[in-house]
Order: sequence, then structure tokens, then C-alpha cells
Amino acid sequence: MKIHFFGADREVTGSRHLLEVNGKKILLDCGMFQGRRTDERDKNKNFGFDPKEVDAVILSHAHIDHSGNLPNLVKQGFNGPIYCTKPTVELLDYMLRDSAFIQEREVEYLNEKKQKNGEPLIEPLYTTEDVEKTLPMTKGIGYDTCVNLFDDPDIMLCFREAGHILGSAITMLTIKDRDDGKVKRLAFTGDLGRRNMPLIRNPYQIEETEYLLMESTYGNRLHESILEAEDKLAEIVKTTAARGGKILIPAFSLGRTQEIIYSLHKLADEHKIPELPIYIDSPLSVNLTEVFKKNLGVLDEETQKLFLDSKTDPFNFSQLHYIQSVEESKALNNHNGPCIIVSSSGMCEHGRILHHLKNSIEDHRNTLVIVGYQAVNTLGRKIIEKMSPVNIFGKPHDVKMEVKIMNAYSAHADRSDLLDFATKIKGLQKLILVHGEEDAAEDLKTALLGNGIKEVIVPSYGDTIEL
Repeated sequence: MKIHFFGADREVTGSRHLLEVNGKKILLDCGMFQGRRTDERDKNKNFGFDPKEVDAVILSHAHIDHSGNLPNLVKQGFNGPIYCTKPTVELLDYMLRDSAFIQEREVEYLNEKKQKNGEPLIEPLYTTEDVEKTLPMTKGIGYDTCVNLFDDPDIMLCFREAGHILGSAITMLTIKDRDDGKVKRLAFTGDLGRRNMPLIRNPYQIEETEYLLMESTYGNRLHESILEAEDKLAEIVKTTAARGGKILIPAFSLGRTQEIIYSLHKLADEHKIPELPIYIDSPLSVNLTEVFKKNLGVLDEETQKLFLDSKTDPFNFSQLHYIQSVEESKALNNHNGPCIIVSSSGMCEHGRILHHLKNSIEDHRNTLVIVGYQAVNTLGRKIIEKMSPVNIFGKPHDVKMEVKIMNAYSAHADRSDLLDFATKIKGLQKLILVHGEEDAAEDLKTALLGNGIKEVIVPSYGDTIEL
């Protein structure tokens, strides 16, 4: 049994790990790379393996950096099942359609320029038609339900709660390796969540496994507590509103947006923030929030009580307004007075947040609140690294608005969480760190070795490890 690494190795996007065992090739995640434009297209188009040879995909969750390249995999010849949790099946319906739409519009925009300059035209990585071919291939499996892949009793899959976003799962594989006759257990965390976060249940603690593939995004950092974060958010809102500014919050449509809505609802009910309008400017966020409402059974107990016991909807309150149309979104640029705008994308690379930044970034009264990880070379990363000016839609803009960073809202386990999770596992022989920038992964490796883990590996793109 061996595993090959083709993405999210010493970086945090484009998660793709190819397991080879018993004559089968199983792809763990099929994510889209996000970062420098010149690298993005090549890394997403070229898998490093033949998609036609892949027998199945196991998907940890619906975030685009873990699922977004599925239609391209299908476009290039993959024709097997895509295993994921049942909520992930529902979420992919919106996430992949939205991804295709963004690519089609961006290529349309770029080709207009290329045509004027006499340059060769380009095609989108995939289209809505490719998404339509992909979605029927998904197979939803319930948490804590074990199934035999390929009807083979020697390869068993079980999903456990990862605690990251709705539908996120730890992949647990029990395999009888026909090469040596040994039964081997392999676990893949996908993105591992944190304990006691809003909405989502706590991550499952693996008791025993020989091999662990674990994320390391925040392997060298600690998060603030979520309760402190809500107080900090309230202070930011009050301070910005007092000077007549807008609060912009770039947030992933899936997961982070719902958490921010939840916190703002609590702060509004407790009269900790002024009665200013709060806009969720993302049609995708609206659709995904509806999926949350349909899946109460896999949300945490506190959220279920809010829905079922008090008949309160955490995702609706008087100050909250969902924005759907382009016209409504554009009208926000002319909004007079303080307001909060939550919009995607979370790394400020695509979507409506770019238009809001263009119109707000040079006004010192406004505040940008960063509530998620910003990958290398993204606009969000450039802003938090205090670059100025930054390019938005190809034009330079001075960063004059205040910038606040709040990692407490991260849905990723931090250094302490990761150490605690890994060191509680019995029988661990080999731990492989993925989905983390090199410094974070290497720092975490040192800490894990110092806490009794026998062997820790940080693979590079193209590496192969025998298990």
C-alpha cells in the first residue's frame, strides 16, 4: 500500500492524495489550487496522474480547495464513485455550480481582452455541463456507517465527524493489504475542526490507527477563544460605526459566513452592537444557509435547541438582510452610514467582496475584518502583510481602511488542538502532515516528535510513501 502526493503538500490549497492498494487507486480529495494566477491554471489543469486510472474519490468536505477540481477530473476521464457524507452531497450541488459559473464569467472577461489584442483565447477549467456530469457520481454515506468499497470486504470506509464545517468528515479506512496480508488502518483528517465552536459538533477523537494523514494549517499558531472573539468583533463594530465607517468581512460562503451570522445574531440580541444593517452579499451563502437548516441533526446541541426549543432561527433576525441580485449588491456601494457587509470570497480572490473593497479600501473610516486563513499570493494575504497599494481588478489601490485579523473564527484546529488530537491515538506508526505551509508543518513536526510520535513526515509534491 502506498500513497502519492499531488496537492496541499507544504501549502494549503489543492488537496489531492492518491492511495494505491490492492490494484485500486483511490483519490483522497480533489481540490482546486488557489493562489498566484500564473500558477493557478497549470496546477489545476494538470493532476500529475491519469484521471482515467482513478477508481474512486473519497471527499472530506465541500470546500473548494478540497472538492473544486472534481468536474475537471470527470472532464479528463474519471468515471467512478465519489464518496462523501450526505450533507456534502447537498452542498456540492451549489458549490460546484458556483465554481463553474465563476470560471465561465472570468474566461469570458479575459477572452474579450485577448480578442482585442489578437491573443489566443482560453477555455474555462470546466463548465456547468461538466458539473452536471459530476453530481450524479456522488454517493452520500451517513456518519459512523461503514461500507465496503468496490464490494470488496478487504477495503472498508467509515466517516467520522471532523468538526470543520457542515458535512466534514474524517476518513477512516481499514484495509487488508494483499501484498503482505496485513490489515492496516489509515485515517485522513481532511480539515480538522475545533472543539466548542458554534453550529458544528466537536471533532471525533480517533482511538487507534497505524497511519494518519493530518492537516497542519495552523501547526505553529494558537487561536483566541471564540467567546473573546465575539467581544472583539463587537468592539470593532462599535468603533467603526462611531466614525461612520463600513465593516467588510470577507468570508467563505460555506461555514464561515454561517458562523459570523450566528455571532452577530447573539451580539445583536445582547445589545452589544448598534442597530445597524447587516448585509450577507452572496447568493451562494443564501443557498448554503438553507442546506444548514435542512441538516439540523448533524449540527451541535446548542444550535438544535435554538431551532427546536425556542423556535428561533439563528440565521434570521431583524438587522440581517440577504442580498441576491447584482443590482442590490451594487446599491451597497452608495449606502450612507455604518453597516456590516459579509461577502465572499474568503481570501478576497473572487466574488463580490472585490467590488466592496474597491469602493471602501481607501477610506480610513472603514474596517476590513479578516476571519479566515489567507493563502500565499492571495489578495487577502497581501493586505494582512501590509502591502500597499494592492491591485483590485488590475488597478492599484492604497490600503487606508483599518485591517483587523481574527483567527479565533478559524474552523481549523490550531497547534494545541492538533497535538492533543494526534498524541491521544494509540498504535500510531506514521503521521503524515499535509495542508500546511512549510514553516507550519515543520514546526508541528518538531512538536509531535517531542511528544512521543514515532515518525512524522512532511511530503512534497510528487512524493510517494509506502505504508
